[in-house]
Amino acid sequence: MRFGILSPNCRKERFIGQAMTQISTKPPSGMRDFLPEEIARRRYVIGRVREIYEQYGFQPIETPSIENLSTLVGKYGEEGDQLLYRILHRRDALRRALDEEQVQEADLADLGLRYDLTVPLARVIAQYGNLPRFFKRYQIQPVWRADRPGRGRFREFYQCDVDVTGTSSLLAETDVLSAVARVLQSLGFEDFTIQVNHRKLLTMMISSVGIDLADEESALVAVDKLGKIGEEGVLKELDQRGIEGPKAEALLQLIATDKTEDNAAIAARLSSALGSDKADTAIAQLIEIIETSATGPAAGRLRLSPGLARGLGYYTGPIFEITVDDLAGSLGGGGRYDDLVGMFGKQAVPAVGFSLGLERILLVMEERGMYPPLQVGPQLVLCSMGVDTSQVFKVAEELRQQGLRVEIYPEPAKLGKQLQYADSDGVRAPCAAILGEDELENGSLTLKALESGAQETVPVSEVAARLGALLDAPPAD
Repeated sequence: MRFGILSPNCRKERFIGQAMTQISTKPPSGMRDFLPEEIARRRYVIGRVREIYEQYGFQPIETPSIENLSTLVGKYGEEGDQLLYRILHRRDALRRALDEEQVQEADLADLGLRYDLTVPLARVIAQYGNLPRFFKRYQIQPVWRADRPGRGRFREFYQCDVDVTGTSSLLAETDVLSAVARVLQSLGFEDFTIQVNHRKLLTMMISSVGIDLADEESALVAVDKLGKIGEEGVLKELDQRGIEGPKAEALLQLIATDKTEDNAAIAARLSSALGSDKADTAIAQLIEIIETSATGPAAGRLRLSPGLARGLGYYTGPIFEITVDDLAGSLGGGGRYDDLVGMFGKQAVPAVGFSLGLERILLVMEERGMYPPLQVGPQLVLCSMGVDTSQVFKVAEELRQQGLRVEIYPEPAKLGKQLQYADSDGVRAPCAAILGEDELENGSLTLKALESGAQETVPVSEVAARLGALLDAPPAD
């Protein structure tokens, strides 16, 4: 496989040919543009997330969008590795790789786009030795996955993570679950459930039905799709993965729960079916998390879910996932990953975390109409008639110094056209400020509430103080 270097004339001809072809203005599949109204909603949700995470003592960090492939590969299980976005070598390095007679995938790339925020955190913990012993971090950044786009599913999306490293205490699990539950409650969610399970419990369930532990990861990938494809779909996928029908059916019987079963009944059933001290220890940890959470915002929302698998390969203990009734998939998930940091350093560091999926939260909130009124754009549009532009700009700056968001109508036009623009879609300013020769001479502005029609002339220095009352005034006769 060889790439030649195009001559200048060839490059010019190619450019002309491309220019004659209509270029699509759509973003790549699974990627999105965000317009002002969408940005306002995202900022609102992220602001609530950040505020509550900090109330719980979590500190912010950020990591690069691009990581070494050696950091990413082998951390997410078989499917995760396939969904990594790999970045080709640059220039001479790529040319040398392509010049080889046998080109392997590993020869073409050594960097990748960040797949999640947990593995980069583990790298950070291993890299820096001056972090607190119990490091509580939050991180709100985009990640990328070469996945198939769908409803609430994108190739570029934001995660809102909280993690506690340095302790094996189950209080860390409780704190993390409490923080994400409080976030959802503050946004208006009332019907969410936090599914809880234990990775070691899953291993024992798989072993108890006779599935070889060598097939554990493969079985977990299938079981993790239970909520998406149902029992029949999981049975079919297990069969495709070489797991015999009777064993697959026995596993499904073990993980299936009835809505009438409470946590105590599920725990007792699993303890009886598995009959081992290790299983009882894992079950006891889950019950302790549930009971400790009883005095916080997660109270009454935690449910034992033996079928919860969480497909990522780095989990070692309790795992979690948040679901709501009208959304296929989850609002987020997490769990304990005590071995991950040790992959990057000499010392193992226990850790637990949770990741809220911003895009899923935004989707449900939009469909349910859960957003409060959010002001987008200017609070007022400054309209002018017969006034020099330098004076218009000077008045606008005085208003901005009062803390107001001000847009200037930039061209000469009749007042009606300027007011129409101020009230048009995409602007929707609640107020117009009119500056004419009389107002300029008197150091005042005429304020006009665009919804009610109420109008008042006020000194420029008092606009911010008087604006609220004008907007609350009854409609003009």
